[in-house]
Amino acid sequence: MPAEAAYPCHRHSWGEFVYAFSGVIDVKLADCHYLAPPQYGIWLPPHVEHTGKTRYEAFHSSLYIAEELCAHLPAMPCALAATPLIRALLEHLRQQPPGLPQTEHEERLLGVLVDQLASARRVGSYLPTTEDAVLGTVLRILEANPADGRSLPELAQATNTTERTLMRRARRDLGMTLAEWRQRLRVVKAMSLLEQGSSVESIAFDLGYASSSAFITMFRRLTDETPDQYRKRVGHTLTRPAKRQ
Repeated sequence: MPAEAAYPCHRHSWGEFVYAFSGVIDVKLADCHYLAPPQYGIWLPPHVEHTGKTRYEAFHSSLYIAEELCAHLPAMPCALAATPLIRALLEHLRQQPPGLPQTEHEERLLGVLVDQLASARRVGSYLPTTEDAVLGTVLRILEANPADGRSLPELAQATNTTERTLMRRARRDLGMTLAEWRQRLRVVKAMSLLEQGSSVESIAFDLGYASSSAFITMFRRLTDETPDQYRKRVGHTLTRPAKRQ
């Protein structure tokens, strides 16, 4: 899906696991957003009203799970950590024609995948948003310019609030510090730039890092792979035809 693509609000009687092989997906529910890069997928139980959007270009698929098979999956929407086995199973299924399993082999594979999703680690949105006016202004400032290196006191001054207020509201609404949120934002931006073919050096500069090594260290800490490893993996994914929706 291209950047800023969207599909309308809807619900269905089956569960849905949305996973981005590259890029970042954004699913909006009545009271929250879930945003997930390729380390995570978004689980939507049956009958949950939702809408989807790609803030950035994404290559994704949806796995639909019959309601009777959802008993051991989370009862509430959440992001799930995509283990290497989950990613491998999804990649295999992506190469098959879309539709219901046609063989016992496919049924067994899907059964394993459902079991893996049921036991996957549950996480919050990778890049949470907020309805708070002051904190929201800060997040928009950073999203508009990820290289913005202003400190927390400087951001507080720019938005006519206090450092303590920003810290408290970030913990309350984001579940993390603004520093961690900014690092995650830079990872999301970096993924898009890597997929576009930008060099590691130029990405590091564009995102405000003093050196390529500092950027690589941050990227690897948050994704468990280097920028070049991510580019190679995603490039391999994008060159293979997607068949399963």
